Amino acid sequence: MTFDIITIFPNIFDSYLEETFIKKARDKKLIKINTHNLRDFADKEKKGRVDDRPYGGGLGMVLQVEPIYKAVESIKKKNKNKKVRTIVFTPRGEPFNQKKATQLYKKYDSLIFICGRYEGIDERVNTKIADETLSIGEYDLMGGELPAMIVIETIARLIPNVLGRPEFLKERQTKTGGFIEYPQYTRPEIFEPKKGIKWKVPKTLVSGHQKNIDNWRKDKGKVIEK
Repeated sequence: MTFDIITIFPNIFDSYLEETFIKKARDKKLIKINTHNLRDFADKEKKGRVDDRPYGGGLGMVLQVEPIYKAVESIKKKNKNKKVRTIVFTPRGEPFNQKKATQLYKKYDSLIFICGRYEGIDERVNTKIADETLSIGEYDLMGGELPAMIVIETIARLIPNVLGRPEFLKERQTKTGGFIEYPQYTRPEIFEPKKGIKWKVPKTLVSGHQKNIDNWRKDKGKVIEK
């Protein structure tokens, strides 16, 4: 699967792409992640400028539609034989969740992420260029780079062999295809942060009775739908 990220700060992704399972998946060619500097698509006479003042007034600057259009079209030409989906991140978008991640993974080969900055993006990008808008929460961030990383990681872990072993995906899977997120503990069984204070692992988890452990996890866990 290919992820193309359009941003004015491509270096933000450097350390993220060179660590943990994401790096391993890229090395194995299970996923491909490309970052594109939006300024490279600005008119030469504008010297890389990709923003301007909003109509109607306002304190911040707005990313222009023209360079974003050029960037998206350039990426689509390179992925013309793939099922491509173009996404903008905004608090006004559809909530991103596990179900949406699974849908995107199953339906598309290539995802294009448009990362906003400053006061926002020209609305024509949302209505004329993007296929959909997504939100990772009802709060305002400085840009769309963090949402892009979240969506990439959520989808990438669904791809076989990205996590190393298929069992990692199946271990918590429910009959409906979702998964259960439950509390986890490890050694020591009893931790004493201060004298007279003991933090203990629940007895059920150290009982060795697997059926009781499974029931405990179902009781304490939360089902995340696929």
